[in-house]
Amino acid sequence: MIDLRSDTVTRPSEPMRRAMYEAEVGDDVYAEDPTINRLQELTAQMSGREAALLVPTGSMGNAVCLDVLTSPGSEVVCDKLSHICNYELSSMAVFSGLTPRVIDGPQGCPTAAQVADAILPDIYYVAPTGCISVENTANIAGGRIYPLDRLREITKLAESKKIPVHMDGARIFNSAVATGKPVAELSAGVATVMFCLSKGLGAPVGSMIAGERAFIEEAWRSRKRMGGGMRQAGILAAAGIYALEHNVERLADDHANARRLAEALGGMEGLEVDLEQVETNIVMVCTAPPAPDAVELCGRLNAAGVRVDPLGKNLTRLVTHLDVSSEDISRAIDAFRASAGKA
Repeated sequence: MIDLRSDTVTRPSEPMRRAMYEAEVGDDVYAEDPTINRLQELTAQMSGREAALLVPTGSMGNAVCLDVLTSPGSEVVCDKLSHICNYELSSMAVFSGLTPRVIDGPQGCPTAAQVADAILPDIYYVAPTGCISVENTANIAGGRIYPLDRLREITKLAESKKIPVHMDGARIFNSAVATGKPVAELSAGVATVMFCLSKGLGAPVGSMIAGERAFIEEAWRSRKRMGGGMRQAGILAAAGIYALEHNVERLADDHANARRLAEALGGMEGLEVDLEQVETNIVMVCTAPPAPDAVELCGRLNAAGVRVDPLGKNLTRLVTHLDVSSEDISRAIDAFRASAGKA
């Protein structure tokens, strides 16, 4: 089975499993797990931050960051396609009393002008803007890389308004590999950054948040409040260390596979792919006659051994990852060709 539903389906490799087996552990609630401490130090170094913290999931990482950066009753400026707005079960409201102020940005990446318009006046009877959140890469926009000049304009605006910026960088290493720029540069100027270890990097569990030391000290409390304090989790941290040391540069293979898949599908009748939007490891495919709708197409593909989920009646998302080889891409292309016939 070729699984293109998400890069969250990756499985730890044998060397990663060995690193997990051999990991030295301690009680992380007491900050005594040496492997977790090492992972956090590595993350701080790679992100250009003072400190970092391991959390079980990216959703918790985003929730913790927003919780610490804001006060209840404030707003979070974010794109309408953002993960925090659509796929985290209103956690900002549940945990922190926040509401989203949604922007319709180009390809999931709002401009500074749009952000400025979304910041309400400082009047006592309107909710203050507590945080600006950006997503890099922009998932549902097709894995788009947040333009660095646009981000710098936003962080400059935020600094002038004394509003912190959080970056949901679940796939920021995809952006780093695609642009050739380090994570520290891609996230410069933002107060906090979160990235996932369990997507393209191939670890089974875990995400990292990074920021100033004072922020991380408060993040420990917020993580504990949300039930994220773990004990001998060094076995998970070992997988994260392995991922950061061995699985970053190979993301270029996923990008090449996504590009080849996109070019092939875009040439098939009834399938539409905007090649300009394929910048990393995500391919958005629209269906039109004579091809079946996305629901029917995905059903045919699943029966043919290619796992894909529809995002709507005429839209599906394909995600390449380390468990999908070049040969798998060839087979997936053949399956699409056979499945995209007349409805």
